[in-house]
This record gives sequence, structure tokens and C-alpha cells, in this order.
Amino acid sequence: MTTQIAPVPRVAPSIAALTAGATDRERVAPVDARSGSRFERLIIDGQRHFLKVLGYRTDWIMRVTGDRDQRTFRIWQAGLLHQFPVEIDHTVVAMARDGAGRDAELGILMRDVGDRLVPPGGTPITADTHARFVDHLAALCVGFRGWRDDLGLTTMTDRIRFFAPDTIAGELAGPAPDIVLRLADQGWARLRELAPELAALTAAVQQRPGPLTTALAGTPVSFLHGDWKLGNLGEHPDGRTILVDCAYPGSGPPCWDLMWYVALNRARLPVEKAEVIAQSRTALARRGWNSDGWFDRQLALCQLAMISAFGWEKALGAGDPAGDAELEWWQQRALATANGLDETAPGWR
Repeated sequence: MTTQIAPVPRVAPSIAALTAGATDRERVAPVDARSGSRFERLIIDGQRHFLKVLGYRTDWIMRVTGDRDQRTFRIWQAGLLHQFPVEIDHTVVAMARDGAGRDAELGILMRDVGDRLVPPGGTPITADTHARFVDHLAALCVGFRGWRDDLGLTTMTDRIRFFAPDTIAGELAGPAPDIVLRLADQGWARLRELAPELAALTAAVQQRPGPLTTALAGTPVSFLHGDWKLGNLGEHPDGRTILVDCAYPGSGPPCWDLMWYVALNRARLPVEKAEVIAQSRTALARRGWNSDGWFDRQLALCQLAMISAFGWEKALGAGDPAGDAELEWWQQRALATANGLDETAPGWR
């Protein structure tokens, strides 16, 4: 019997060593990049590569998500990316870290697959592409079924509070807050105008996430990539999904990544949300994870958690029939789920 040896994640001694011998270096600014990280295209050994350099001091997303010690580096060192299912290409070749503590910078060297990523814009993706993304999300969930975090990664409380007003207040007080943070601030104010009951609910969840995270902890978990937005997705000619930028890794409910995909990509999805959810259940079952008895409950809890993180975005999108319907869809589900939490945790809000 032959024993398979898992690949050892390559860690270079420095970012300079990571890119030694590189030619044709070109600084770039990806359309979908918002964090403050630096990006470069370069050639190494005749092959096209892409370099991302990030650090706590320069990356506001790391700061608002509480990532003080580079969680992406932790999962690389632990070999988790090498355990992704064959349907998913994470593209990472190697990493290196310069410095220590909050002054550290992480270099992530990837194969350059920019020409195969979903193009920016508002055009809906095809039904086939969407179906593969949902299926391969299920493959990732099933592959890490039951996975628990022992690395100190992103928690559900972190996720719920990504854009909470008190989380982003320090960034907004800085000299040049990112446009996303300014929009979030405006969006929370807009939510209070359009949907005061939902706004009060999301504020309660942000300030007291414990009852919601406790309820979620009673449902199945898996490894979460954390950012299934179309800007991080692409496809190879052989049908494999490209999934880059694992910036919010951790253990949590599979429905969180599903609802993130639905919430952030809704304008470009070729099917309605109910069908996306049905497709996910089918994909999980086809891959051996029966969703009976837990999926509906977890889905509802994740919908409440998601609107508590992104209610600002849904409020900003309101003002036309499609945007109004989107906000109402999330509001109805969040309020219903909150009523259920009231029964199990009286007085939590």
C-alpha cells in the first residue's frame, strides 16, 4: 500500500526571496480590491504570477476583522489550502512574512489567473457558471465537514461585527477612510430611516451577538473561506472553480458562505435566491451531507447574521423596485428568526 504524502506549503524566508529572479514587474490596482493591499504582476521562471502584499498597518479590512496576526498565513502553514477539493484552485504558490506583530507584512505569491476571473461589471453570470460555483462551495463544505478551528481564525462574532458602527468608527476618524467604510456609515443611517425595526434588530445583534452565535454553534460546521464574492471567483476551461483571497478563514456554519454568496452577488445571479438555496441543499446531499434536521434552522440564523453585517448595503441599494424587494426579503427573514431567538434567549435585545 502506497502512502500519499501531502505537499508541504512553501514558505520563503522573506518577501524578497519569494520574488527572487522576477522580471517584468508591474504594479496593478485590481478593480475589486478595496483593502489597501499592494498588488503586482510579475514573471518568475517564465511563468506569470501575481503578488499580494498586506499588513495590519496598511490594510483596513484586517483591522476591522480583528486580524492582527495574518490568518491567511496561519491556514497556509497548517496546510489547509492543500486540502481543498480538486474542484477548487486556490492558486497560491508560496507565502513569506517580513517583520513581526502588527508591523508584519505578508506576501502571497499566486499563479496569475486574472484572465479567468469573473469580469467586473453588472452582467449576470451564466446559469452553468453559477451552478458550478454553488456545487463547488458544497464540495468545500463537505470536504471540511465538522472542521473546528484550533488556529485562532475568524469567529462568527468577528463576521457579524465586520461593519458594526463601533467597529468602523476608528477607521472613519482617520485621515482618509476607505469609500467602503464611508458607504457603510451612510448605509446604517439610511437603514434607520427605511426600516427602523430592522435597524434596531441589527444593532442589537451587533452589540449582543452571543445568543445568535450560540444558536449557530448548535448546528453543523465546516471550514469557511469567508468571501465568495464574484471578484474572488473564476473558472478554468476544465470546469474547476478558481477561488482566491481567503482573507476571512475560520470554522462556522456552511450557510454563512452560501448567504455571503447570495448577499454580495445578488445583482449578477441568474436565478432567484430560493433556487440558489435549493441548489445548495441538492449539492450537499449529492456529495453525502444530508441537510435534513439542520439546514433550515442554520439558514435562518445565517440570514439574520448576514443582514446584521450587511444591512447597510441593502439600505443603500433600496430606492427602486428591485432594491426595495431585496431589503424586504432580508427584513422578513431576519425579524422572523429574531422572534425565535426571543423564545430561547428572552431579553437578549
